[in-house]
Amino acid sequence: MEAVSLSHTGFSLPLHRYGYHELGLSSASFSLLPMNVYRGLRYSSSLHEQANLRKAAQHYCYSSVIRKCVGVSSCYLTPNENPYNLFSGKRNPRSIIVRSELAKMGTHEVGYPLSEVPLSSKIRGTCFYATTAITAIFLFMLMLVVHPIVLLTDRYRRRIHYTIAKMWASLTVAPFFRIKYEGLENLPAPNSPAVYVSNHQSFLDIYTLLTLGRSFKFISKTAIFLFPIIGWAMFMMGVIPLKRMDSRSQLDCLKRCMELIRKGASVFFFPEGTRTKDGKLGAFKKGAFSVAAKTKVPVVPITLVGTGSIMPAGSEGILNIGSVKVLIHKPVIGRDPEALCNEARSVIADALSKHAQVSSSENDF
Repeated sequence: MEAVSLSHTGFSLPLHRYGYHELGLSSASFSLLPMNVYRGLRYSSSLHEQANLRKAAQHYCYSSVIRKCVGVSSCYLTPNENPYNLFSGKRNPRSIIVRSELAKMGTHEVGYPLSEVPLSSKIRGTCFYATTAITAIFLFMLMLVVHPIVLLTDRYRRRIHYTIAKMWASLTVAPFFRIKYEGLENLPAPNSPAVYVSNHQSFLDIYTLLTLGRSFKFISKTAIFLFPIIGWAMFMMGVIPLKRMDSRSQLDCLKRCMELIRKGASVFFFPEGTRTKDGKLGAFKKGAFSVAAKTKVPVVPITLVGTGSIMPAGSEGILNIGSVKVLIHKPVIGRDPEALCNEARSVIADALSKHAQVSSSENDF
């Protein structure tokens, strides 16, 4: 038997004119099918019964369109006449949407369907957030105590705050996954300003990058600053606010980045602008590379591997088992923003491609 849900769209097929046998429906199935079909009603029918239902729709001048997606197939029954013409004086047939929900309840944006999420991953996700919240409360108090001293002695880099943030990130991730670093020798000196760029796969990217212990300024949506504890800590760390889809805010953000670099601080960008939904590296925006070109500082490309499989974008409530690799590449220097952008993206793309090939070879064995 196939589970089918009917959603009320304001119109319904005049099934009351058919008998049970004429439609090919069993009395049990038909008894659960009233004239007016409401959202959320479910009934069971065989493939034979569904075929007869489709024939019934076509008898009343309906055209059926079958659409099949991953895990979801839909049958749209639409009248040949406009069903929304309510004032024509003519009673038009009604339309329904019949959707079969066979296996998957997730979307293409999640790592896998929600119905298939292991219970252990959900439990790990809950424990992860409990750990990060408890740790953040205590370390935020420490950050709050030293904040006046930081403003007086290290207003731009705020190294003490980033040391506390490193402790928070390290204590949070340590019980759940291991981080392996490669190319640490490519990091500029702690006091040397630079523009850092990285691919963006997961919510865990921030935790992973903070464990490097470098005081680079992230860029974050203004709404995040309103979150208790975490948002307040970001404000004290000097994280740069940005209003998306606001060109003036974007310009102010770039000006703020250049000002911080000239004062000796570093800034960090996710040039893709958002987390990848399919694991593929997206196009890079040129803002970060314009800042680097104008301030004449190096661009440090970083490749993050594994965060997307541990906590996929769109599934922030779960935490899978796995490990993370951080690849720090040699700094890129130049005066042309477009050339810097292309070179940095090429370096990160090559690293991701090599890792995918290695993983494929290991799976073959």
